[in-house]
Formats: sequence, structure tokens, C-alpha cells
Amino acid sequence: MELKTKLNDSLKDAMKSGDEVRKRTIRLVLAAVKQVEVDRRIELDDAAILTILQKEVKTRRESLEEASQAGRASMVAELEAELAVVAMFMPQAMDEGELRGLVAAAIAETGAVGPADMGKVMKALMPKVSGRAPGDMVSRVVKELLPK
Repeated sequence: MELKTKLNDSLKDAMKSGDEVRKRTIRLVLAAVKQVEVDRRIELDDAAILTILQKEVKTRRESLEEASQAGRASMVAELEAELAVVAMFMPQAMDEGELRGLVAAAIAETGAVGPADMGKVMKALMPKVSGRAPGDMVSRVVKELLPK
């Protein structure tokens, strides 16, 4: 099922069930998708929508960290609930072992010989891990596995 259709169906279910957190969160995600579609004057595919979902997750994680440091328990609970809703639409997360295997394959594929080749490795790797591993984790593993 197309991701945008899945989001719309889930919004309808949330409205019927009266789940305010899910309804509000999905509306925010759909608004972000619509904004990009209007700005670019195109219909987004699942990969582009997945990128928007990743951005939403990252934003909420950063806000969650700030709220917990500030001692705002109610805001922390709200952000955790929103994160759970957005995570429902994300693909299965990749563990670090699987990521290390993909990074090693990408290094071999690109013929990378040192840190200067990190861009080539990342370019080959990101389409394979898109949405399944955060960019900072991918970058860290690539730095660790690249020959020095």
C-alpha cells in the first residue's frame, strides 16, 4: 500500500476512534508532505515521504531531549506518544550488525581506500539504508570501517 494512502487511512481511523494524539500527529505529517508537494509542484513517492517521516522523527527526538533536560514531564510524554505514531509508518529499523555488513559491502563496491572516499561510500549506501538507519549512525559506522 502506498505510504500516503496508508497515512490517510490511519487518519480516518484515528478520527473515528477519537485518538487525538494519533490524529494530530498524522495531520502534521500529512501537512508536511502537502507543503513539499506544493513547493515542488510534484506528487511525492514513498521514498520522498519516508524522508519527511525521518525528518519528523528527528525533530521529535530533539524536542524530546530538550524537554527531558528542562524537566517538562507532560511534554516528554506527549512527544513520546507522537514518536510512536510516526514510527508506525517507518520501515523496520536496521541493527548495527546488519548496517556494518552493508557498509563493508559498499566500501568494497566503491573501492574506497581512506577517509577521503567517505562521500562515495555514503552515496552508494544511503539508498540501501534509507529510513532504516539514522544518517548519523551510518556516518559513524562508515568512519569506523574505512581504512585509515
